[in-house]
Amino acid sequence: MAGLNTGRPESAPDPGRGRFGGSEFYIVLRYKVRLASGPCSGISRWRAVRPERSGNAEGMMIVSWVLVTVVALGLVAAGVRIVQEFERGVVFRFGRVRRETRGPGLALIVPFVDRLQKVNLQIVTLPVPAQDGITRDNVTVRIDAVIYYRVVDPVRVIVDVQDYDAAILQVAQASLRSIIGKSELDDLLSNRERLNQGLELMIDSPAVGWGVHIDRVEIKDVVLPETMKRSMSRQAEAERERRSRVITADGELQASAQLARAAEVMARHPAALQLRLLQTVVEVAAEKNSTLVLPFPVELLRFLERSTPAEGDARPAAGVATTAPADGRTTSGAGTDGGRPAGDGGPVPAVVVER
Repeated sequence: MAGLNTGRPESAPDPGRGRFGGSEFYIVLRYKVRLASGPCSGISRWRAVRPERSGNAEGMMIVSWVLVTVVALGLVAAGVRIVQEFERGVVFRFGRVRRETRGPGLALIVPFVDRLQKVNLQIVTLPVPAQDGITRDNVTVRIDAVIYYRVVDPVRVIVDVQDYDAAILQVAQASLRSIIGKSELDDLLSNRERLNQGLELMIDSPAVGWGVHIDRVEIKDVVLPETMKRSMSRQAEAERERRSRVITADGELQASAQLARAAEVMARHPAALQLRLLQTVVEVAAEKNSTLVLPFPVELLRFLERSTPAEGDARPAAGVATTAPADGRTTSGAGTDGGRPAGDGGPVPAVVVER
């Protein structure tokens, strides 16, 4: 229709056209058409105008979907945490702690709302630096120790203590110095088990309130001054010498008692002394020396005494010096029975010949 005024050119591009899900859609635009002339002049009509196609809106829609997907994946990744088997997770939501802890595995939290803090439950080995102190008997010593502990309450460890490792270390140092002042040197050197138990009790008392359990405390080394080491060495040497003398005297006492019993037996049985003499000869002959001991029978002496005239010079046997005193006793060389009468059944005398 000639003379129609549509209000905009029909060839102008329409921004309302786009593509959604692969199909075209159109925005129906209504234009008010006024007839300029003719019998129908002044009558308004509405008509639908099909907009023209454009690629700008389609690209913007794809970019929007990509951005939404990336943001969603980022939020999911920000809310995922991995907790190890030996750890526990403590969750803070807007600064307030949640009493339930997160166990090992995959833990989900609300991004930008929750904060997860991990706590290690393994046994921790904490060496205590060497501490100088004076014992109760006024001896200067230097002692170091080691502590084994573990966390039993993750929430209390995080909330109640700022740095539980440093807190336990300070308590251990103070307790170690206290133990040194309460103990004597002999206890530190020989009774460490009791001291370890006392030290463990002193450290565990405040640590229980922090959610930490002390498994074991051991005193590693006790360092003494050099002068004290020398004094202890002299004391130990004197003690060993005293014990050796006591042991020697005790042995002599027991030996004398046994010898007295042996003498009683030999007095009752003269043949026992004869056997003992033969045993002595065997023992001496076994050694390589220049001394030869020969047993000399008493009967031979008696025979010589009877056969030798009393007024003549009595020549002794080879290597044997004999005398006949007025009282009738016979003496012969080294190895006689000490001047006993020859006819009293005494032991067999011996002759010692030096080569």
